[in-house]
Amino acid sequence: MLYLLYQGLADHHLSVPGLNLLRYLTFRGGMTVATAQLVVVAMGSRFIRWMRARQGKGQPIRDDGIERHVLEKAGTPTMGGLMFLAGIGVSTLLWADLSNVYVWVVLMVTVGFGLLGFMDDYAKVTRQTTAGVSGRARLAVEAAIAVAAVLIMIQFGQPSPEGARLSTSLAFPIFKRALIDLSWFYLAFGAFIIVGASNAVNFTDGLDGLATVPVMIAAATFGLIAYLAGNFVFANYLQLHFVPGVGELAVICAAIVGSGLGFLWYNAPPARIFMGDSGALALGGAIGAVAVATKHEIVLGIVGGLFVVETVSVIVQVLWFKRTGRRVFLMAPIHHHFEKLGWSEPTVVIRFWIVAVMLAMLGLSTLKLR
Repeated sequence: MLYLLYQGLADHHLSVPGLNLLRYLTFRGGMTVATAQLVVVAMGSRFIRWMRARQGKGQPIRDDGIERHVLEKAGTPTMGGLMFLAGIGVSTLLWADLSNVYVWVVLMVTVGFGLLGFMDDYAKVTRQTTAGVSGRARLAVEAAIAVAAVLIMIQFGQPSPEGARLSTSLAFPIFKRALIDLSWFYLAFGAFIIVGASNAVNFTDGLDGLATVPVMIAAATFGLIAYLAGNFVFANYLQLHFVPGVGELAVICAAIVGSGLGFLWYNAPPARIFMGDSGALALGGAIGAVAVATKHEIVLGIVGGLFVVETVSVIVQVLWFKRTGRRVFLMAPIHHHFEKLGWSEPTVVIRFWIVAVMLAMLGLSTLKLR
């Protein structure tokens, strides 16, 4: 909004002192972090009290898991993802270039997945069960939103110097200009990345603060990637695929980081509110959409390796149990396995944060290894 105001004044050759700072993506990114954090912190206590009054018993806790979780976390309200959505929405609308198609696509995915997660959380709270919206129905809606998002990126994204081929191609890290043109199959591939990232974050969200910080780390990493891939000079220097206009997604990534900082104030152990599906699905979908837009889908698998491991642990556990009747892990997702081994919750959370940082550094290293 403010960027469009600046553009309008500039087109009429009007100058307002200090307003020219809006030209710089780095300035708007910094202001986005501060704005998102302020929005979430400001609404936090009131929102938590309001949610606690309406949710009664709070989010149902799995009774087949860690016994102390049932005792310690019972009554904690959920749907904290709505705080994320507020912070991301307000700060992005305020500081981003609203004429940029990528901004609206990622916002569409974030809000769409967030509303779906809200419905899931609402069903769990009202029925007091860990089973929310039907898994198949949820995946179908997620897939529809993701396919629409990828299609809009292909059709309405700004043309790349590499031609239309880039929009439907899979790029590879390390290999300079290697591309595999998937043609219209890219719709399914891109949608898989977005839906997969969304559900991977959702699997990770199981301990106080466990998903929040890795999401912030991934968002900060992809904010930098978006900034570099959307800048012709930097992209050319690093031999990245230049995607015009995608740099503006650094603002949304900054909004995720800022909202995460605000939310962590209330979600740090012991959590006063849980993120819930309304947050996990939205944040994972947003990061997945940014990865697709920037043509760094494979790098997402590295940066978000923690989310990948959490998801794989669930898949392996379910498949192996169905086949043999035995479990590979003491409990899945894998963070509960380590709790069963005797690790305290803060130990699991902090060590997983460390792993997330290491993976982010590894993912960023691929930008230079060409």
